Amino acid sequence: MLKRIVQLFIVITGGTIGYLYFPELFTTMGLTWQNWMQSVLGAVLGALILFLLTFWIVDFIVNFIRWVEDSLVRAPVADLLFGTLGLVAGLIVAYLINIPVQDIQIQVINQVIPIFLTVLLAYLGFQVGFKRKDEFLHMVSKKDKKAEEMEEAGASAVDESLIPKEKILDTSVIIDGRIADICETHFLEGTIVIPQFVLEELQHIADSSDGLKRNRGRRGLDILNRLQKDLPVNVEIYEGDFEDIHEVDSKLVKLAKVMDGIVVTNDFNLNKVCEFQNVQVLNINDLANAVKPVVLPGEEMKIQVIKDGKEQNQGVAYLDDGTMIVVEEGKDYIGKNIDVVVTSVLQTSAGRMIFAKPKSLEKAL
Repeated sequence: MLKRIVQLFIVITGGTIGYLYFPELFTTMGLTWQNWMQSVLGAVLGALILFLLTFWIVDFIVNFIRWVEDSLVRAPVADLLFGTLGLVAGLIVAYLINIPVQDIQIQVINQVIPIFLTVLLAYLGFQVGFKRKDEFLHMVSKKDKKAEEMEEAGASAVDESLIPKEKILDTSVIIDGRIADICETHFLEGTIVIPQFVLEELQHIADSSDGLKRNRGRRGLDILNRLQKDLPVNVEIYEGDFEDIHEVDSKLVKLAKVMDGIVVTNDFNLNKVCEFQNVQVLNINDLANAVKPVVLPGEEMKIQVIKDGKEQNQGVAYLDDGTMIVVEEGKDYIGKNIDVVVTSVLQTSAGRMIFAKPKSLEKAL
């Protein structure tokens, strides 16, 4: 059906062109017929010529129209809305600029420049509306939230510093699972935001052919269901995306800037990137380290050496909370329970490590 419509449009266009311009061509060629005959013959010839051309070009036109149609249908409503608003704004600005330009008495300027400005500003307006839609949407939603909070509080103004910021979860902290326990204890306040691109990454991991990755992805999806259904927290799905950015971590940083939110992660590298770009970040590992019992050099503890360490004669043990203890000269004690003396503690965002040596060696010294 679409192909027939395109062919009909092309034939009508050809007939119109032939009706308007072919009579002059006939006169130039010395063919002197009556005006109506020239017009009719011109319309028939024009329609016939373009009809023959349709056998070569109609498929390209139809495929292009269908490609545009599919692109528009698949595009999110927000993309179309803000892109169209930007396009309209660009056309209005171009119209206002073209009014004085058309008064210039130079043919090249008053005819060519308006067309160029119209196309350029329309394109720029569409791109600005399309690519900055997330900022616009967040501005509107933020104003709505503030208005609701003002109504609920019955106050004329709300101190922004008292409003909890949105907490944006990354993939690693969802798979880790401790975020659910933290939310259950009410230590994390405010809205929990799950970006759509993080959900897609989780689904991709859950569909992996690798068994370990698949289990981790499914665990992450279970944690999200627990957050949304069983815990007293407000969970929102952020539907937007940053198509010009490919890395998920970079999208998280960009989203945090747009929403003025806080990234929640246990990824050491993402933690450093957020700090470098002045984005607030909460590292679950930092919280876990902060609430661990404090161990000071000189303290004694009883441990079981499990395996040998990386360096010569080292042994490795673990506390109940998973903290690794490196025992100097502890290789000979593998599989045994011994008393050790703490010599030093190394604590970073990646975790905590305790260095110790057997108490028996301390006494010998």
